[in-house]
Amino acid sequence: MKNSKTSKPYSQQDIFGNRLPNVGSQFNIYECDDFRAKPVPYNRRDFYKITLLFGSSKLEYANKAIMIDKPALLFTTPLIPYSWEPISEEQKGYFVLFTEDFLQVTNSDHALEHSPLFRLGADPVYYIDPDQVHYILQIFKNMHKEFHSEYVHKYDLLRNHLNVLMHEALKMQPMTDHFEPHNASMRIASLFMELLDRQFPVDMQRPLELRSPNQYADRLSVHVNHLNRAVRESTGKTTTEHLNERIIGEAKALIMNTDWNVSEISHSLGYEYPTYFNNFFKKQTGKTPTALRGEIA
Repeated sequence: MKNSKTSKPYSQQDIFGNRLPNVGSQFNIYECDDFRAKPVPYNRRDFYKITLLFGSSKLEYANKAIMIDKPALLFTTPLIPYSWEPISEEQKGYFVLFTEDFLQVTNSDHALEHSPLFRLGADPVYYIDPDQVHYILQIFKNMHKEFHSEYVHKYDLLRNHLNVLMHEALKMQPMTDHFEPHNASMRIASLFMELLDRQFPVDMQRPLELRSPNQYADRLSVHVNHLNRAVRESTGKTTTEHLNERIIGEAKALIMNTDWNVSEISHSLGYEYPTYFNNFFKKQTGKTPTALRGEIA
């Protein structure tokens, strides 16, 4: 395929957007005191993040919002955009940033996106019991101390601290007292469009994974009716119309710019049988894939 693209891993960047070149770039830890308590804009990040929060704040993600008013752990992932807004003037705690590669040195068979703490649809806020506060705080202090030490094996030790922290969180119950912010529909539509964009371009080794509104709704952890309503309200088109337009656009690009046969194109677009793809393409364009290729030959 001409000008074909390959999927790229999340870039290794710190919170300032600096590109980070080595193991040290895959892990960092900060005290909240090092930064002014100002809102974090709604966006995706290039890293996993665990934050220990002391103070009142508001978290918004997907179609949900949570008011945080007790000591808490916050788990955020590169897959879900979020925003954070401080409420109280004083914001204390720590936050640790890391990539999946950093942990997979010792957990190569366990993708973080499948962890109960980071998987899509999981509740990201865990309130800390008063009896646990000192222990959790000490883990962060230990990580902060080791990160700034000269110990030659400090990253192995940091992985251990990080694993202990996540196991402690797994013993807790996530906070489920959400409410829907006023801009939830626009946010859901934006997440849908971003997820749709990430499905393309396709190739025979990475065929189209998400092909139906239900699959997108599951991935975004919303009901399909909610997704359909939000997308139509925000864009004037249904989720199905957006999906069909992108699939047809990709199909035309493959027909015109590659020498793949119809069977290979239909496979790359997630169709089990070429006949189904042919019927879909003709219904949407009035022509068969073969006829379109013949016109440009």
